[in-house]
Order: sequence, then C-alpha cells, then structure tokens
Amino acid sequence: MHLPGHVAIITGGASGLGEATARRFSAAGASVAILDVNDAAGALLAAELGAHFEHCDVADATSVEHAVDGAQAALGIARVAVCCAGVGDGSKMIGHRGAHRLDIFQKVMAVNVTGTFHVLREVAWRMRDLEAANEDGERGVLVTTSSIAAFDGVDGGVAYSASKGAVAAMTLPLARDLARHGIRAVSIAPGTFETPMVAGMTDEFRGRLDHDTPFPERMGRPDEYAQLAQHIVENPILNGTVLRLDAGLRMRPSEGWK
Repeated sequence: MHLPGHVAIITGGASGLGEATARRFSAAGASVAILDVNDAAGALLAAELGAHFEHCDVADATSVEHAVDGAQAALGIARVAVCCAGVGDGSKMIGHRGAHRLDIFQKVMAVNVTGTFHVLREVAWRMRDLEAANEDGERGVLVTTSSIAAFDGVDGGVAYSASKGAVAAMTLPLARDLARHGIRAVSIAPGTFETPMVAGMTDEFRGRLDHDTPFPERMGRPDEYAQLAQHIVENPILNGTVLRLDAGLRMRPSEGWK
C-alpha cells in the first residue's frame, strides 16, 4: 500500500522517531495525524507540515479514544498507524535505595505496552470498515516499536526490556487476528538511536555503544527508522514479524556488572 492519499496516525509524533516518521510520511503524500502529550511541540510540528495534531496520553484509554476520534473527524479513517510513544527507565532490580520501585515498573508498562494496545485496538476497529486499498484486499497497516532490549536485556533494563518484549510478542498474534480484515502488523526493534530518550547517556557510555556497533559505528538516525516504517507500509508481504534495526549491535552488560 502506498502512502499518498491515505491517513496515517503517529503516536509520540512530536519528537524522536515519531517526528521523523511524521515528516517522512507527510513528504510522501500521506495525511498525517500527530498524537502526543506535548501540546506545544505537537501543534508546532503539525503547523509546519500541514498535519493534524491531537493531544494524546497513550496510557489513558479515554485520551486515546478521543484522539483517534478527533483525527478521524479531521482527516478520515486511518489506514496506517505507527506507535512511537514510549518511555525508558534504567532502574536495577536492587539498588542503593532498595528494591525496584513498583510505580516505575507500572508506568513503563502502562505507556509502552498498554499504551500501544490502546492505540492498536482503537485504530484496527475503525480500519475494518474501510474499502480494500488494493487487489490483495489490504485495509491497513499497524507498525509498533519494540527494541533490541527485548532480546538483549542488560543490567538496569528490567522494566524497559519487559515492556518491549511484550510489544514484540504481540506482533504475530496481532497479525493473525487481523488477517481476515486485511490488516497487517509489523514491529520495529531499534538499536540505539539519536532521540530524546538517550539524551541523558554519558559520553563514555555512548562511546562504548558506538564501539560495540559493527557498522556503521554510530547511533541510528530517526529518519532511518522512518524509512523502514515507510517500507513496511509499502511492502505487502511484510507481516507478523519483528525487524531489528540496529547496525548489528548486540547489547552487553556494563563493565563490573557482577
């Protein structure tokens, strides 16, 4: 399915991977709805791109429903959804101040897992009413964001790895559930990317990650994620799979981890 003339919803669309995807999809001719909790950044980007913005807290089911309804009222039913909204955490199971805080774990799961689920269910329910877009009977494409942390979990990543593992695990059953409706589901598992989520890394840690990356020896650029998201939309045989986007990086424990 090609992007021109179709509606795409992008969560976390005001920054990082989501912003890059909004820019690329808009340039390709899609009608883009940016969903984000950052009203100022979201509205500014939407004005720049000629896109539509809706405030959306993905962890809140009512907020998601209202945002998707608003996007539909403004642009029509979305044929594409890209879920980029997410949060990170580096808490160890046992730290200097005690055991891993339950509220932090719950927040990471609420945004990264339940938030993704909220968006998928709202968008897929509406997609089923669309006419097929091509001879394959395709009605829509769902793209989620997992992480290589789902497979290469390191110290300080219990909550984050658990959340991204869940996103990866839902991909195949999601594709199977939605096959009869002509809706595909694919997850991208990025490695380290230049986004606000990694802004707090020390230069030493960033340097080690770059060194551990086979080629190219650097972090990914957000538009490289967006490029893959566009290819997923356009390649009808991609379905029910998790695609690593990591330049060959395999995460390893921190020095002195035990």
